[in-house]
Amino acid sequence: MSAPIFEICSKDVGVGTLLGAGVDTRLYSFGEAPDGVVKPYAVWQVIAGSPENYLAGRPDVDGFTLQVDVYATTGTAARRVRDALRDAIELHAYITRWGVEGRDPTTKNYRAGFDADWIVQR
Repeated sequence: MSAPIFEICSKDVGVGTLLGAGVDTRLYSFGEAPDGVVKPYAVWQVIAGSPENYLAGRPDVDGFTLQVDVYATTGTAARRVRDALRDAIELHAYITRWGVEGRDPTTKNYRAGFDADWIVQR
């Protein structure tokens, strides 16, 4: 189990306007997108996490820290998608860090992102 980022974002109207909706949402796990994907798109990956351990019994929740990165052809588009993703998930998770904004020297894609902490019931 992991944080339900895709389930939440793929149903959000604001995200859908920018990244597509439902199963066609351009939000990919493991930090990788398919070759040739339409921009803008976003990727996410788990960068930390732990179960909520107890002295007696099995954990009932897991904590996850996700890194979310948006790639686009302009800085404005990257920020717009980042903000739409933020708005979609911040009622379900905590934004804990704004990521570095930059431009890839090879692809010339712009990047913007953030980290989010989730607590997920098992």
